[in-house]
Amino acid sequence: MPKLGVFNLMTLDGYFAGPGGDISWHQVDAEFQELAEKNSNSGNTLLFGRVTYELMAGYWPTATPPADDQRIIDAMNNTAKVVFSRTLQGVEWKNATLAKADPADEVARIKARPGRNIVIYGSGSIVAALAGRGLIDEYRIFVCPIILGSGKALFAGLAKGINLRLAASRAFGSGVMALQYLPAAG
Repeated sequence: MPKLGVFNLMTLDGYFAGPGGDISWHQVDAEFQELAEKNSNSGNTLLFGRVTYELMAGYWPTATPPADDQRIIDAMNNTAKVVFSRTLQGVEWKNATLAKADPADEVARIKARPGRNIVIYGSGSIVAALAGRGLIDEYRIFVCPIILGSGKALFAGLAKGINLRLAASRAFGSGVMALQYLPAAG
């Protein structure tokens, strides 16, 4: 059964995007890039909400080296993508499909099929909806040493708390902390 993981950068005060969706504060250095490349082929389905989809679809189809690694460009463009939106009428990015159904129901269907892992980038509302239903198997959170004071909270709207256990941690030279959490038993 595929596992669902979250892979997100976050501020020390819990935001995955600043006001207006600003992500200019993301600290993506060579160390982070190496980890991203290593994980770029770990999933065969990416999940996005509308806002993150529009951001990604506006960037990756025209990305080129040397600004980005070709392996990541290929992975982002060739991987299957499910976009959750009630307002989009269609999606045009290669291998993307539009899902208007409840995200939890759609993810349960994807997880029931054989396949490799599923990954969510960004998409805080999708993360909160799926976390609240116990569908997320792994949280890879990269805490950047910055406090924004306002923005889009990664877990906004979560109706109940979720107990997690730390599975791994790594401090990057940039000050970013890579944290891997798994749901706590019980």
